[in-house]
Amino acid sequence: MSCSLKLFAKKGFYHTTIPLLAKELKMSVGNIYNYFPSKINLAKSAIRFASGILASSLQDINKKNIPAREKIELFVQDYLEIIQHSPEVIEFFLRVYLANRDLFEENEDGGFQLAEAFVKEVEELIQYGIRNYEFRKSQDFFVSFSVLTGILGAFTFLSGENVLDRDVSSYKKEISDAIYKGLS
Repeated sequence: MSCSLKLFAKKGFYHTTIPLLAKELKMSVGNIYNYFPSKINLAKSAIRFASGILASSLQDINKKNIPAREKIELFVQDYLEIIQHSPEVIEFFLRVYLANRDLFEENEDGGFQLAEAFVKEVEELIQYGIRNYEFRKSQDFFVSFSVLTGILGAFTFLSGENVLDRDVSSYKKEISDAIYKGLS
């Protein structure tokens, strides 16, 4: 999965091929097809894998009985660490999944179902903040989701393009504050 995420993130969906992946893994093409009958199946598995990484981090945070503001700070910290140590996890979402949604919607797993684990945890965080009167009571989920993920996605892009004035992790407080203010 890690190798496929790196290739998809670097080359995009259309320029990543099973033979290229086989070469990177030092495996035969046929062996990869034993696990994944097609490139789209591999991409779907990679989406679930990347979503699981993000969901797991947020699920652990959602279990804590702390203010939503602190939950956001912890998630931003985890997310920025992923950007630094495994940027392909996030870049895959941006470059393959979101940019090629039409490929995934035509199949039975369309929509955000492939990233359902992560979306569910974001929804739990938002509902927690609403229940605890930290976030606005009536807000559209997709707007709230975009406030949280949009800022993080922008920093993923800026970090990947090497245009930030300082280390991405040094923006943790500012990013957390912006997300919190956008939701409250």
